[in-house]
Amino acid sequence: MTQNMNAAARLAGFLYALCALTGPFVLLYVPGQLYASGDASQTVERILANENLFMASILIGLLSELLFVWVILLLYKLLKDVDGGLALAMIALILLQVPLSLLGSANEVAALQFIRGGDFLDVFSKPQRDALALLMINVDRQGVLVSQVFWGLWLLPLGVLIFRSRFLPRLLGLWLMLNGLAYVALSVIGLTAPDFRSAAFNAATPLMFGELALALWLLVVGVRVRSPRRTKSASSA
Repeated sequence: MTQNMNAAARLAGFLYALCALTGPFVLLYVPGQLYASGDASQTVERILANENLFMASILIGLLSELLFVWVILLLYKLLKDVDGGLALAMIALILLQVPLSLLGSANEVAALQFIRGGDFLDVFSKPQRDALALLMINVDRQGVLVSQVFWGLWLLPLGVLIFRSRFLPRLLGLWLMLNGLAYVALSVIGLTAPDFRSAAFNAATPLMFGELALALWLLVVGVRVRSPRRTKSASSA
């Protein structure tokens, strides 16, 4: 049983680390390279000049989402015996954001279609197509702010489960709960006071390494489950 749990833990850690590493590329690097805030024509020019980068972002985002669903199922397998109700809450909260992420990818594909143009789009002028493309991109970016709520909420039951698990460090559980609260706070700030989002993100960055810390722990250390014999001997003493 312990070997099976360790195998699941290390696979979850490996896949989780991949997702954690691809996130900054899709959410920070590519938007920083391609998106000119409020300038549709400049954004379109950048995307046309770096179309492969834009497509890579879409494909990597989709792959990362599929891998993350696998991670969630593995974590559920590891933690369901700690508290079945909390484990179900964890999996439900994060799976709610999957349609939002897929819709965001669909918006990016639609934006690329407007940018490339085509016979059926000739009814729109070039500035109109550029504006519609930027609208699709902005819808996707606002969707990320909504998704952040679920990125945060699912970490709360996950953190509690890890804190109570006795085979993973309690510090990781506390860190993940703070990580979750940081995501929710960033989402609220991004939606209500976007001018302060950058400062809030910088302040919250240390907290948001909680997921990467969990991924690396699972990958390198795995889980430490006491054998029944050892537990019985300890209790007898």
